[in-house]
Amino acid sequence: MKLFDAKKYQNRRICVAFSGGIDSVGLLHAFKEQADLYNITLTALHVEHGIRGEESLRDMNFCKDMCEKWGIPLQIAHADIPKLVREQGGSVEETARCVRYGMFREILRDGRADLVATAHHADDVAETVLFRLARGTGLSGMRAIVEYDGIVRPLLSVTREEIATYVAENRLPHVEDSTNSDENYTRNYIRHTVLPAFEKVHGNAAKHLVEFASLAAEEDEFLQKLAEDAIVRIGGEERVPVDLPDVLFRRACLICMRRCAEGGGYRANIEEIEKLKNLQSGRKASLPLPADMKDAALYAFREGGYIVFDLFIGGVPLKGPYPFTAKPQLYLTPAPFEVREGEAASSDKKSWLYVDLDAFPDGCVVRTREEGDMFTPFRAPRKTLKKFLTDRKIPARLSKKLPVIAKGSEVYVVVGVEIADSVKVTDETSRRGLIG
Repeated sequence: MKLFDAKKYQNRRICVAFSGGIDSVGLLHAFKEQADLYNITLTALHVEHGIRGEESLRDMNFCKDMCEKWGIPLQIAHADIPKLVREQGGSVEETARCVRYGMFREILRDGRADLVATAHHADDVAETVLFRLARGTGLSGMRAIVEYDGIVRPLLSVTREEIATYVAENRLPHVEDSTNSDENYTRNYIRHTVLPAFEKVHGNAAKHLVEFASLAAEEDEFLQKLAEDAIVRIGGEERVPVDLPDVLFRRACLICMRRCAEGGGYRANIEEIEKLKNLQSGRKASLPLPADMKDAALYAFREGGYIVFDLFIGGVPLKGPYPFTAKPQLYLTPAPFEVREGEAASSDKKSWLYVDLDAFPDGCVVRTREEGDMFTPFRAPRKTLKKFLTDRKIPARLSKKLPVIAKGSEVYVVVGVEIADSVKVTDETSRRGLIG
């Protein structure tokens, strides 16, 4: 019996996550048997979690002896999971998982292996589907156990029963984790009670759950692509059309939220965003962010036929004012811009405003707009800055953040938008400049 074909891992350096349990013993042995055939460099990693005292040390020593017997280099990592749970909260299961995957990433980042292989199998997929359905999830959550970022799962199509048969045929020793029978752990309860109950209802329940997870992954990927394609990009911003079908609207909003703020974008936010669809342009919804983003705020705005997302850092769009010198300089405001002398490259002209640098009066500053600001746009009538921005259909959330170059209430440049007629380039200009 062959558990899986290792040809796809040919010429790779594989580190197997090795607990000493029946699943990881079968995985490591299957790789060992095919390593020479496919030129696979094999190592193993054992994580001693500090959870089960002497039994945990027994498992570690078993793994050391097994790897020494098979000639496989073994890395051993130690962690005090109970202490971490006391200090940080959370469950023992989830904390141990986070520690393990942190170590996997470290091995990959340090170049000690090309791939880390775990022994997750088809029954694990079925259990994960049931757990996530009970907890509440969307289609994306049904992707269950997947391969990503250098972490591979060679046994996903193999059942627990098939692994047990392989281990028995090859007379492979293994250890039993006594906590695997403790149904106070959610996973164990699903494994020993819930899934067997489903199997009584239908003998192929686990197999069908795995098939469902595979179909869900395909459909999720398809819908995700449709949602990404539906996002409209205007002026460097991503916008979600409000008339999208609900299933795509929700996905597109989640995509945009997560691009604005890594770790943001909760499904619970969607209900608030959907309310904006029935409100007038200019209305907004405040969206929660992860706890570590204390100085940031994420908002969804209804603007015309779109929902647009904007991340505010620090709560103050632009501190200042900053002195403006009409000389080459980079202004590191929250909306950074640069002043240059000369001409822009032909491929870059649209992103710059052309000015006569000598036309700016002394005493100009860089700031945001203020009440009473006046502006005489290039070759256009004089008006209030507020009316100019409204005429240009620039929403208030952006106009409040736009840097302007002004003296008193007279505005000479709205950065990224327009220049005043008084600073335009003429035949008499001796010092041409670029702002952008």
